[in-house]
Amino acid sequence: MDPLEDVLALVGTTGRMSVALAGRGEWAVAFEPPDGVKFNAVRSGRCLLSVDGLEPIALAPGDCFLLIEPRAFTLASGPGVATIPAGPLFRAARDGIARAGMRPTADPGMDEATKSDAEGDDDVFIIGGRFDFGHRAGEILLAALPPVIHVPGDTPAADALRWALDLIDTEMRDRPMGSALVTEHLAMVMLIHILRLVDAPPTGWLAGLSDPVVAPALRVMHARPADPWTVADLARTAAVSRSTLAARFRQVVGRAPLDYLTDWRIELAADRLRRDDGTVAVIARGVGYRSESALSNAFKRVTGQSPREYRRSQTVAPPPGAHRPPPA
Repeated sequence: MDPLEDVLALVGTTGRMSVALAGRGEWAVAFEPPDGVKFNAVRSGRCLLSVDGLEPIALAPGDCFLLIEPRAFTLASGPGVATIPAGPLFRAARDGIARAGMRPTADPGMDEATKSDAEGDDDVFIIGGRFDFGHRAGEILLAALPPVIHVPGDTPAADALRWALDLIDTEMRDRPMGSALVTEHLAMVMLIHILRLVDAPPTGWLAGLSDPVVAPALRVMHARPADPWTVADLARTAAVSRSTLAARFRQVVGRAPLDYLTDWRIELAADRLRRDDGTVAVIARGVGYRSESALSNAFKRVTGQSPREYRRSQTVAPPPGAHRPPPA
């Protein structure tokens, strides 16, 4: 299996679109630190993204970004503009669009120039949403990523995103049957493309996916985690010596191959425990341990809890789409 697919599935990744944002004239909207990973894409116009603790990023047409960490941020027409909070603005949205900035109200008594200005196009139009992840995402996925991922729209790397954004635009504008589900799936496509575009971090499993020595070993461990792997077995999959794989794996991923395998087995076991999928003994065999006690010892060493304690501490989350909070 593909390790990226494995991890996205394991951490329960879901995506949803929110209300769009249109800006005109001078405007600035302040957002609270988001739950999950926030994303926005500029469909037209230009604006400025300011994230707490980071340098501002100028956004142009076609640009998109992921805000990986829960930091407050502002979208604005430019620097130095007084902000308004996003919550009330988005709650007052009409036809799926929140509007920021001064806009004269068109009425029959206006002269033609003022009326034309009131009915004219917006300076900036931004679509957005968020990705939600299970509670383990921070350790096995998000920790490997920078706080903000910015994909400029005028680069070849953005071509893969453009078709998804165009389809999202169409779905959000026309609202055909099933549009909410379609846009959620398109958002997931966007996430995968953006993760492919990220420069690999210096260490971690994400870095290993692009390493010619480490990647084959990662793939077979994800494909057959219950197999009794040895470092020699894994080295043969990469066509290198045992010592070469061990050294390279530790250099790139930050831990030894079999330590990584243990951690991945524990993640799989934890997922099954959260879903109440079998007895501890059955789960142990399913993830590569010969006995319940062997899994229990490894599980407590990694998580600080026994499998039974962990299962009691978890609640089963509702299926994706069962509860949709209002857009914000």
